Amino acid sequence: MTPQELKNSILQLAIQGKLVEQRSEEGTAEELYREIQAEKQRLIMAGKIKREKPLPEITEDEKPFEIPESWIWVKLGNIIHYTMGKTPPRAESQWWGQGIPWVSIADMPENGHVQQTKEAVTDAAVSEIFGGNFTKAGTLLMSFKLTVGRVSILDIDAVHNEAIISIYPLCDNEKIMQQYLFKVLPFISQFGDSKNAIKGKTLNRTSISNMLIALPPLAEQKRIVAKIEELLPYIDRYEQAWIRLETFNQRFPDDMRKSILQLAIQGKLVEQRPEEGTGDELYREIQVEKQRLIKAGKIKAEKPLPEIAEDEKPFEIPESWKWVRLSEVIDVRDGTHDTPKYLPSGYPLITGKDFYNGFFDLSKTQYISSNDYQCISQRSKVEPYDILFSMIGGNIGSMVMVTPDNFFEMAIKNVALFKQYVYNEIQPWYLFYFLKAQVDRMKAIAKGGAQMFVSLKLLRSHPFPLPPLAEQKRIVARLEELLAVCKKLK
Repeated sequence: MTPQELKNSILQLAIQGKLVEQRSEEGTAEELYREIQAEKQRLIMAGKIKREKPLPEITEDEKPFEIPESWIWVKLGNIIHYTMGKTPPRAESQWWGQGIPWVSIADMPENGHVQQTKEAVTDAAVSEIFGGNFTKAGTLLMSFKLTVGRVSILDIDAVHNEAIISIYPLCDNEKIMQQYLFKVLPFISQFGDSKNAIKGKTLNRTSISNMLIALPPLAEQKRIVAKIEELLPYIDRYEQAWIRLETFNQRFPDDMRKSILQLAIQGKLVEQRPEEGTGDELYREIQVEKQRLIKAGKIKAEKPLPEIAEDEKPFEIPESWKWVRLSEVIDVRDGTHDTPKYLPSGYPLITGKDFYNGFFDLSKTQYISSNDYQCISQRSKVEPYDILFSMIGGNIGSMVMVTPDNFFEMAIKNVALFKQYVYNEIQPWYLFYFLKAQVDRMKAIAKGGAQMFVSLKLLRSHPFPLPPLAEQKRIVARLEELLAVCKKLK
């Protein structure tokens, strides 16, 4: 149950006479209603309010629920007097400026008090547009267009627009009925069981007057308001707990995904099997192939990287694994940092904004010439089972795996390119999930001012936990099972 649903349940009990007990010494609503009608006639005779056309009688099938014997069903127009507001012509500047506050729905805090307004109208507007009448502080306001059923108490003398009514309960010197209506009108207008409930529709004078109200005796109204006020702090506490739980529930799939990825790269997701060899053996195989590629001129020899110090290792790994630096086992390159000339069509120049959550989005991609494409591709040709990693700006850490299904000829800018030295010696999806698990750490080591940047040097030297190839494959298979569950939870 949401906090609003809980509040609605309490209000439903209130308007059905089930929130507090009935007391015979408090009289009946029928007696109160007769007093209201007597006061109404007195005000009509004194010329303070106009005589209105009688409202239709309430039929039995209109009554939405049972109420206590001491209550009666009434129509709102029979127990209150109300006035509608106006909006002076916007094009005529003499009506707007310094003067009396002018209330719009935006100025009405939900179930609150209007203490100031964004706009004011001039004394001339009050005199000529509003007939010299303004709404006094202490009046109950209710919106009946757009945001229907919002109520506020006016704390200042003001006028208001035509989407708001000023409500004056009749026979209510102590403002007990005003407080009762303040509590129940938002619910009745939006969530009540009544066939005449507003349910978000715009009202007019007829529908306002005909709104059904279950009327309790005045003293019981006072006790209902007091009980609601007593329960509100508990609702507030429930809401705080509910928000925390909702936040947890919303974050849980992502938090679970991050935890699973972390377990995977720590060697805790699947068991180790001696027959699958070691990460050190795999490392030596990769170095042999790497040297062969260097001698063949297919890759360049790099300056040896320093050994990984103990304080660089972020976590413990199994004995059969080996800590290496990324560029020792993966060819880590980057695309151009220049800005080639853009063309209406040609070869797409992919940046970090062109992929997100593992998918390409080419709706805003820039295009370059064949010559520029060939030039960039000499350094960083993109091929299937390469990984693209955004290095710059707000998209740092966005990644996409290039597969045969999504492959197209592209150039890259401000994007890191992870390529295998030896095909299928590093399971590409294991590397992809490792990078996913390290995104927050990558962002933390980013440098720069307004435009943060992860350098190629930092990526190449990043510590990488290397398992045997067979274990990499089992890790990926297990991850795919568990991440699918996380996706369903989300």
